[in-house]
Amino acid sequence: MTKQKKYWKGFAELANDPIIDKLRQNEFVEEIPIDDFLANHNNLSESKTSRRDFLKFLGFSTAAATLAACETPVVKSIPYVVKPEEITPGVANWYASTFYDGNDFANVLVKTREGRPIFIKGNDAPYSSSPNARVISSVLSLYDSNRLQGVIKRNQSISWAKADSQIINKLSNANGDIVVLTNTIVSPTTQNIINDFSKKYSARHIQYDTISYQGMLEANKESFGHRVLPTYNFEKADVIVSFGTDFLGNLFNKSFEKQYIANRQPKKGKMSRHFQIESNLTLSGANADVRIPVKPSEKLNLLENLYDSLVGNSSPNDKLKVIVDELLNSKGKSLVLCDTNDKTVQVMVNAINNILENYNQTIDLTRPIFTKSADDNAISQLINEMNDGKISALIISGVNPSYSLPNASEFNAALSKVDLKISTALSLDETASLCEYVCPDRHYLESWGDAMASFNRVSFIQPTIQPLFNSRQFQDSLLVWTKSKINYYDYLKDYWSSKVSWSSSLHNGIIELNEKRYFVTKFSGQVESIKTKITDLELSLYQSNSIGDGSQSNNPWLQELPDPITRSCWDNYLTVSASTARKYGFSNWNISNGALNGDIARLTVGNIVIENVPVLIQPGQAVGTIGFALGYGRTASGKVGNGVGINAYPFVINNQYTASDVKIEKMEGEHEFASVQLHHTMMGRDLIKETTLNEYIKNPKSGNEQLLYDTHKGKLAPDQIDLWQAHDHETGHFWNLGIDLTACTGCNSCVVACHAENNVPVVGKEEVRKSRDMHWLRIDRYYSSDMTKEIANEKEISAVSKYKAMEVPSENPDIAFQPVMCQHCNHAPCETVCPVAATTHSAEGLNHMTYNRCVGTRYCANNCPYKVRRFNWFNYAENDAFDYNMNDDLGKMVLNPDVTVRARGVMEKCSMCIQGIQKIKLDAKKDGRKITNEEALNVTACSSSCPTGAITFGDVNDKEHYVSQLVDDDRSYQLIDHLNTKNSVFYQTKIRNRKA
Repeated sequence: MTKQKKYWKGFAELANDPIIDKLRQNEFVEEIPIDDFLANHNNLSESKTSRRDFLKFLGFSTAAATLAACETPVVKSIPYVVKPEEITPGVANWYASTFYDGNDFANVLVKTREGRPIFIKGNDAPYSSSPNARVISSVLSLYDSNRLQGVIKRNQSISWAKADSQIINKLSNANGDIVVLTNTIVSPTTQNIINDFSKKYSARHIQYDTISYQGMLEANKESFGHRVLPTYNFEKADVIVSFGTDFLGNLFNKSFEKQYIANRQPKKGKMSRHFQIESNLTLSGANADVRIPVKPSEKLNLLENLYDSLVGNSSPNDKLKVIVDELLNSKGKSLVLCDTNDKTVQVMVNAINNILENYNQTIDLTRPIFTKSADDNAISQLINEMNDGKISALIISGVNPSYSLPNASEFNAALSKVDLKISTALSLDETASLCEYVCPDRHYLESWGDAMASFNRVSFIQPTIQPLFNSRQFQDSLLVWTKSKINYYDYLKDYWSSKVSWSSSLHNGIIELNEKRYFVTKFSGQVESIKTKITDLELSLYQSNSIGDGSQSNNPWLQELPDPITRSCWDNYLTVSASTARKYGFSNWNISNGALNGDIARLTVGNIVIENVPVLIQPGQAVGTIGFALGYGRTASGKVGNGVGINAYPFVINNQYTASDVKIEKMEGEHEFASVQLHHTMMGRDLIKETTLNEYIKNPKSGNEQLLYDTHKGKLAPDQIDLWQAHDHETGHFWNLGIDLTACTGCNSCVVACHAENNVPVVGKEEVRKSRDMHWLRIDRYYSSDMTKEIANEKEISAVSKYKAMEVPSENPDIAFQPVMCQHCNHAPCETVCPVAATTHSAEGLNHMTYNRCVGTRYCANNCPYKVRRFNWFNYAENDAFDYNMNDDLGKMVLNPDVTVRARGVMEKCSMCIQGIQKIKLDAKKDGRKITNEEALNVTACSSSCPTGAITFGDVNDKEHYVSQLVDDDRSYQLIDHLNTKNSVFYQTKIRNRKA
């Protein structure tokens, strides 16, 4: 790592807590007692695995290998009676489709096997939006056993015919108003159908967004005449200044990682400069070149100071001097954003961007984004009208206000006064449970549809599987209730067939229409002061990168996905800085097995009080600020999501996601976190290598100094020294994986994609606490001290004081993300210790696992310096204690048939998606050609799902493959290279664009 920096994963490591040495030395910190791990000793004579367990108990020798036997779970299969023509057993079909649930939007390709969707990745077509971890995980939500299997009336099953007849009768005889309540509708055909329904029944359509963007919408209407969200061109921005906007995490339901990284390519000698001024440590802040942690109120004051400085009304604050200069020097090539949901604030942001001449350059209002357009006042008015008895019928689709509204209790009370209440939820969620009729919609993977998330760009949704249950699309329900003779598929096809090529549009998944862009007037907003009083303690609410708004909280893949910043899962919590924690008496501590525990608090905001809230001490959190994630605390989500975390939506007061009237008190008791930040801690030097852009331009090897050994032949690099005979990889394929630390934003898409592709089991919170999470790929998050040699010299700090400062937990550390999987060493330590040759080396440079040979000695894991091997402590697919998708007949439909489901007692790890490698080899052989670079890039789940291209895969023996160019790059290095394991995975130095 950079020599002037101290890197650490958590406070325990920074403080040299003895638990760190224990975690580094022991791969398995907490063992299962022998009596529990072995079969019942009273019934050993009847056990099917007695030989295997006996060998585990005694340890192993070479002779023991011949006795080992391996059981595999029984997987039921049902053969076709008549095979569909388009399906070939063993061959995957891919379909272009679109994901939109009101919270996320993405253009996707869906992989199906034997008619079952099993994997989702991004569609690389032009104009497409990349999927995040939630979108990739949505394939599992299709097989959620909590989904409704038919129409329900007052919790009793009823036929569609009866339900339709009764609903039509009640709609026709309604005495009051009829309202259709949905999320923001981006589908042109759905909007038309709602309009037709509204005409027939004189109904009103109200749109409600769980996460509101009303402030920006109203500000753009005042400033430019259109109530829309802008398109941001991050790839054109040389200077980015974000006041709290987490555009790499959650913004407008869309993905901006690809555009952001496009202008951060150090090889071109130029990178955008990113300043992040924020309260909570976000993904955007973690990737920023300069991060300034401030309270929410101070953030607004700094924004006003920036505006005043640009118009010449005042001089810039010390924190903003450099920012002001760089913005003025980058007119038309800069971008200023703010996350505050307040019209006055957003008008000021618009004024700043107007001064900087950013419109029609880095900001495009002529091609707006339509994923958020709701009016917050409309839902408040609806509650009043329901209370007054003015609403006779309410049809709810795509939203769950009984959970997500801050005043949900008021909504529920008002809802009880409505005669006809219809929900089209997929399951009995908090709102559907209160409705008379629940007419279940179909999952998007079972549906037809269209979406215009941004102007002129139309995405299409097509079914990838026949409906699993007796459900019906929301659009079809409205058509039936209007007594239309056409179904939604025909309606959709008729609408678009006259405008585009229907077949090619479905094939591509996204098209661009040739229509005139929006006309935008000159800026005409009225700038007002936003100066805010700074208080002692302030609250900042946010969406977690895994759970989001909570709509997919019953998805176990997402619940067990560690937050990229806090590295915790199965929970939400209050994040506080170390100094704030000391002030209020909170602490976190590690117990004997490394698991993290912490204090709990009573949180008060105005007159709203919530008790027993866990407190997590988070480096980088602004002092005097509390962070709290939305999307948790569901009560009617399902067996996975119910009771996980605490509902933070009641704190969204007046649709603002910050609050200043905050009190926090320590309570008796403690909380057990499922934190993985210290799991799989590696020992070694230079795990993270980094430098600045200026230093890199001067010396492309900056930050990547080569390690040299003194030998009898002189100084030699590790790859020039061999204690073993080298493998011959000169001929044939030699597969390598490259990871660019500059391009990795820590988004977690690769982690969940690997989980989906390789049938990785979910183990639950208690097992995660015991370091038994099964992810094949992890993203290590490192903090580093902001005290460097350069800063010390600039501030005239002595050497002793400099190194003392490195030992103090910084309130504003640098962050680096590092994806780590099996390194596929060519001198693999695991291969030499396996007594049964279950782990072996291939001629193509891969480290293979043969599951039916493995007898579970775990010697390989103990000998692996990268801590990437995972042991199956239980038979997760058959054990009732792990009641997740693999232990559920419906959930098992998501399993990839090309990947073995591992049994208890078997070691597993990253296989470099060998099933994909074999497929492209066979395809190329069949066609009599070489494997293309594009084929190779899409082989591994991690590389195919990475929105920034940070992970690349290919054959280094083929000079046409991109990875072969990277392996010899000046920035390339191998992890813990002083061990000379000769990895097939290499990393590229992280580059920051900051002044040296």
